[in-house]
Amino acid sequence: MKNLLKCAFISFFCLNLSAQTDQKIYDIIDAISADRIKSDVQTLADFGTRHTFSDTISQTRGIGAARRWIKKEFETISKNCNNCLIVFYQKDFVTKDPKKRVPHDGWIVNVVAIQKGTKYPNRYIIMSGDIDTRASDVMDFTIDAPGANDNGSGMAGAIEAARVLSKYKFESSIIYVGLSGEEQGLFGGAGLAAYAKEKGWDVIGVFNNDMIGNIEGVDGVIDNRAFRIFSEPVPPTETDKEREMRRFYGGEVDGISRQLARYVHKTTQTYMPEMNPMMVYRLDRFGRGGHHRPFNDLGFAGIRIMEAHENYTQQHQDIRLENGIKYGDTFEHVNFPYAAKLTAVNAINMASLASSPPPPKTVSIGGIVEASAKLKWDKAEGAKGYKIYWRDTTSPTWDHSRYVGDINEFTLNGIVIDNSYFGVASVGKDGYESVVVFPNSILRN
Repeated sequence: MKNLLKCAFISFFCLNLSAQTDQKIYDIIDAISADRIKSDVQTLADFGTRHTFSDTISQTRGIGAARRWIKKEFETISKNCNNCLIVFYQKDFVTKDPKKRVPHDGWIVNVVAIQKGTKYPNRYIIMSGDIDTRASDVMDFTIDAPGANDNGSGMAGAIEAARVLSKYKFESSIIYVGLSGEEQGLFGGAGLAAYAKEKGWDVIGVFNNDMIGNIEGVDGVIDNRAFRIFSEPVPPTETDKEREMRRFYGGEVDGISRQLARYVHKTTQTYMPEMNPMMVYRLDRFGRGGHHRPFNDLGFAGIRIMEAHENYTQQHQDIRLENGIKYGDTFEHVNFPYAAKLTAVNAINMASLASSPPPPKTVSIGGIVEASAKLKWDKAEGAKGYKIYWRDTTSPTWDHSRYVGDINEFTLNGIVIDNSYFGVASVGKDGYESVVVFPNSILRN
């Protein structure tokens, strides 16, 4: 009888660990407010221009007024959660260089709000929006450039995520940040990435939100459910040895940023099945860039989350009416329920990651010329169990999984290693999983 009870307990415990949903995540989705995002985008657009090198003295116009307002919003949120946020400016100085889109000397100022984790305070998930805007001429810092969608929507989303998630406590830290200098050359992201490296932050994921409020594309397509997740295939910091291993063992689409993209795809489909996450196998849009790139450049996992259908008449344009077309990134073009959905996508993925244990650092794989795949991994702090994932080599997502309990090696019998890719994720006590770790070591027979 005692053994039967023990078996029942273990089965129940394992079932809980592998549970797919948590009511807390649904509550977070419901708490995201389209009306609050609308109000914040209106405030940001009303600063006239937020060009990185615009007025910093005025209280009503320019990037100086905008960043002070953002900082005040984060401070108000912090006050409402018993000072749970650490709010500060992070800045770097740049000198005039027209070749680098710098019209005059100035400070690149980011507004940072950190919600410290209870168990892993040095593990960080970052959600960023861009403060700055531009018109047709990227060097013109006086003309109106309201930037309602690009990127008032992403900045408002970061503020709203802070409002909602600050009501909860998480094991890992979450950072909400407004970055500057994006239009001039990704200066703000580069500055914060370097700051993170200098401080020794363990950045486990960067969600760059750049344009999350447009549903009508320049091609006439209207879609309020689809969104894109851009991610690079492998880190630019990989070593020659790692590159050589990929020739023989695979992994050319399995870098840390791609695993982060898969995590967002899976979490979104689990909790927001009405949405259509599109994983795009590219760092960013064709030949273009975003503020996740500087983090990628330093070896951090980072992705871009954005609308699926862009309208180029409403971005990087002077406000004007030409041939019956209204040009300019103005308030009227933003769809706020859609921006709220993409904000929720960010919030639930940050909450899930911040609630999960660290992933295994080393995952080894073997099974050459065998009808099985053997995996072995380092145990991770806080993990109550582990889940093995696998997929066809041509599949974009992890399609199969098996929870194996609190062990550190397992053989998948009958699954030929040559035909699939594999990975391992840590599972915490409440069922939250880490990002999947692709094998980085080989088990020799």
